Amino acid sequence: MRRHRQRFGASPDHTKIARADRHIGLAATGLALMILLLGSVLVMTTRVAAQGPLRIEITEGVVEPLPFALPLFVAENAEAQALAAEVTQVISDDLTGTGLFREISRDAHISRVTSFGAPVQFADWKAINAQALITGSVSASGGRVVVKFRVWDVFAQAELGQGMQFASDVSGVRRLGHKVADQVYSRLTGEQPYFDSRVVYVSETGPKADRKKRLAIMDYDGANVQYLTGSSAIVLAPRFSPDGSQVLYTSYETGFPRIHVVSVGDVRSRILEADEGVMSFAPRFSPDGRTVVYSVTQGSNTDLWAMDIASGATRRLTSAPSIETAPSYSPDGSRIVFESDRSGTQQLYVMPAMGGEAQRISFGDGRYGTPVWSPRGDRIAFTKQSGGRFHIGVMRTDGSEERLLTASFLDEGPTWSPNGRVIMFARETQGAQGASALYSVDISGRNLRRVRTPAGGSDPSWGPLQ
Repeated sequence: MRRHRQRFGASPDHTKIARADRHIGLAATGLALMILLLGSVLVMTTRVAAQGPLRIEITEGVVEPLPFALPLFVAENAEAQALAAEVTQVISDDLTGTGLFREISRDAHISRVTSFGAPVQFADWKAINAQALITGSVSASGGRVVVKFRVWDVFAQAELGQGMQFASDVSGVRRLGHKVADQVYSRLTGEQPYFDSRVVYVSETGPKADRKKRLAIMDYDGANVQYLTGSSAIVLAPRFSPDGSQVLYTSYETGFPRIHVVSVGDVRSRILEADEGVMSFAPRFSPDGRTVVYSVTQGSNTDLWAMDIASGATRRLTSAPSIETAPSYSPDGSRIVFESDRSGTQQLYVMPAMGGEAQRISFGDGRYGTPVWSPRGDRIAFTKQSGGRFHIGVMRTDGSEERLLTASFLDEGPTWSPNGRVIMFARETQGAQGASALYSVDISGRNLRRVRTPAGGSDPSWGPLQ
């Protein structure tokens, strides 16, 4: 295991096994927010025109966020008063949190929205430079909540799309806010949304010498944390199934690393593979959810294996005398990216999903690990150690256009939002005694934000839209 200890953890899965530690590693008529990724620069154009769409331009990572107005959603009965305020706040937080939108203070509003069906006084909203207007209402009765909303292009004086409504019980009111924000985001950007999604991660508490690690699940913004395991056994590297109903993870419950699977909402897990005495870890589902790819250590060698979940049949994918780990499927399931030290240093490789010749794709200075394929299929995120610093980066699937998004004492374990726009990862700051927290960053390298969780967090895995 000595050679394992020498590797930085660009695969947190593997190094944590060796050391039980973290150190490894918008168009719509009248209003359009055109987001184009040109090489390494996120570009948007801004223009107000009588006959054309409104556009916003971001060049070299500098952006003037789109100003929008969000009057407090109308409470249609007394029971909905507090709920209307909560829904409105969730929508505001979701949109402004992207860095692409700026809410105009309600103190500056000239018009007051007192009814969902009232006509919009566009001149009043144009006077305060609101380019988009979001109106809505909330009603509640017998524990049931209904949220209605509309999105308006102020300058074109037209509605974007059609009004919609969502309903749930009271406990799901935050999710209703996320659903509205998702619709607004998509209508203003033309992109798929990501707010109504969840993240599974490792919740960490206690001192470094006695760190408790539990599997936890939360809303993408850190709210509604629930625990899937207790604190009696170390858990690592949770990974969502494609439909978000199950989670794979590595557990030391039996004394050495084994792959477990648990259904979300259940407290009982089962061991996925049954070979006693074999260390298995770094599991990840295939896009169709039928196969799991993972690493197996036998002696001093670590290879990639695949298992058919229904039958339990396994097949070996690599057989090089080196350490292969942290596999991740392409969205179409045809290829796997993984990390290997077969070239003498820790680098990234891509091979056919059924095994076969692997092509190296990382050639920069430093060591690379924890590669994860973007849901869009065009990029791979990774952890990189170079010059005494850790970075979260992205590259094209052939290794070109490498771009580092972060730099820190220790950044590791990237995971993609469902729309491939944002990356979440774990960061440990120097002097934090091994404690880590979750952060997110846009793929342009902008809008670095901490994700607030009740305790420390590591190994995030972003699930699909619910």
